[in-house]
Amino acid sequence: MNIPEFDYQVLRLTDRFYECYHPKDYPEIMGKRGRAYSCLLIETHFDFFIAIPFRTEIKHKYAFHFRKSKRSRDHHSGLDYTKMIIIKNPEFVETKEAEVDSDEYAEMRNKIFVIVKGALSYLEDYLLHQKGIKCLDKREYEKRYRYCSLKYFHKELSL
Repeated sequence: MNIPEFDYQVLRLTDRFYECYHPKDYPEIMGKRGRAYSCLLIETHFDFFIAIPFRTEIKHKYAFHFRKSKRSRDHHSGLDYTKMIIIKNPEFVETKEAEVDSDEYAEMRNKIFVIVKGALSYLEDYLLHQKGIKCLDKREYEKRYRYCSLKYFHKELSL
């Protein structure tokens, strides 16, 4: 897979986003009352942004797992592809850079191409399956996408 040109930032989603995608109605979207998740926001050649949340505990393999931070030694921290958000509305993203663990930020910067490749591969497999181009085995699809948030963004993904 060739990685297209991209830009990235670490930002948070706005209250406006959570008003439109309330976690009660969209249970696979990361959101706890009063807590905005920091996300890696990726801008590619697509007409949308991809926001991947930083998480303290990730027990599955559909993520980038941090290995070098203090937090990752105590937890299973990383960037969770299954909870990625597709954003077209710029009002859904704060303009101020979010603060994250400095060790994880450094590791993210060093591994940004690996992270983007993994995220785009996860997204591409979902799109190809949904379009009937490359259908995954039912069990494999369930394992990868049963709890993913992409199902809420079919309109943004032109599905």
